[in-house]
Amino acid sequence: MSSTEDPFRKARETSGTLMTEFNGESIPFVLRLKDLRKTVKDWDTFSSDHPFQVVPHTEEKVRTMRQIPIEMDPPEHTDFRAIVEPIFKRPLDPVYISNMEELIGSLVLSVLDAGEIDAVYDFALPVQCRALTRLLNMPEQEAKVWEAWGLHALSEGTGLEDYTAEQFTRAEGEPGEDFFSFLNQAEFRGRKLSHEEKQGIANVTFAGGKDTVINVVSSIVVYMSKHPEALDFLRTDEKLILPACEEFVRYVSPLTAITRTCPHAAKVAEQEVPAGSRVGLCWPSANRDGSVFKNPDQVVLDRTPNPHIGFGFGPHNCLGAPHARLVIRTLLKMLCQKVQAIELLSCVPRTEKETSYTRQVGYDQAMVRFS
Repeated sequence: MSSTEDPFRKARETSGTLMTEFNGESIPFVLRLKDLRKTVKDWDTFSSDHPFQVVPHTEEKVRTMRQIPIEMDPPEHTDFRAIVEPIFKRPLDPVYISNMEELIGSLVLSVLDAGEIDAVYDFALPVQCRALTRLLNMPEQEAKVWEAWGLHALSEGTGLEDYTAEQFTRAEGEPGEDFFSFLNQAEFRGRKLSHEEKQGIANVTFAGGKDTVINVVSSIVVYMSKHPEALDFLRTDEKLILPACEEFVRYVSPLTAITRTCPHAAKVAEQEVPAGSRVGLCWPSANRDGSVFKNPDQVVLDRTPNPHIGFGFGPHNCLGAPHARLVIRTLLKMLCQKVQAIELLSCVPRTEKETSYTRQVGYDQAMVRFS
């Protein structure tokens, strides 16, 4: 059950940081779980209040507004997050859970009848988009629009900002129970949200959980094709679904890094950080930390405890985590119930190729046959 290579192991075990290069900027990646947890909780020293700089590569070419609340520090972050938390907690509701099982169960059945399919574009992408319609209370046909954007919502050509602006206008004239109507009525500290604030929330909602969920779903499908005993093992006890979900999030760790900016000089893992520069929070490295995880490069479906930080940690932990967890758990459950085996015909890994590391983050294509 060996995994893809961990490009951060050597640096993690020696210095605890890795200098990485992005657009001519040197950014030390924080690699150890203990150091990373400490860093993300100290927003005075390692700040998110730096628009367009929370990802290693700048996004100013593909978006025009601050993403909210991810590009803020408390207390503003806390107050904005509280506005949208009711939406992102809906996946904990039994009715919502039942609805998700019906949706993903139907998608699994559809690929059973389809013969050879691409697990990325023909399965993982529709799963992510159609599940998102449930979270945002949007008509399911909107998923077709989101599927047309491809694996990234936030890239040149998708028109994400134009789309969300149109939806806020539509919801003004036709208010309902959907995400856009909710934000039109929401208030921040006694006033209505500005258009820019609503756009900033919508921007990160669509961008933050698209390719990450797709990468986990497609990785699960490929893994199950290579390890048919895994489905048999999960079928022995439905209680194994929960730890298996957490293990796949740890193992895949679909988001490599986000950054924090240091308002003043700082130090992390013995690395001096000058004022005004950034540090990177390297989630997949922390999730392979051998001082915390036994057999970190293997999928251990019943791994407990599993203190991974695949959904982040601290005040900025992923708002969409309950939804993503439900999608993954439901997928595993439906695969156990409805699929006997998955045959892998061919696959093309998706890799991030940077100056300082190369890392697999999922698949560009995975031709499979469900039976």
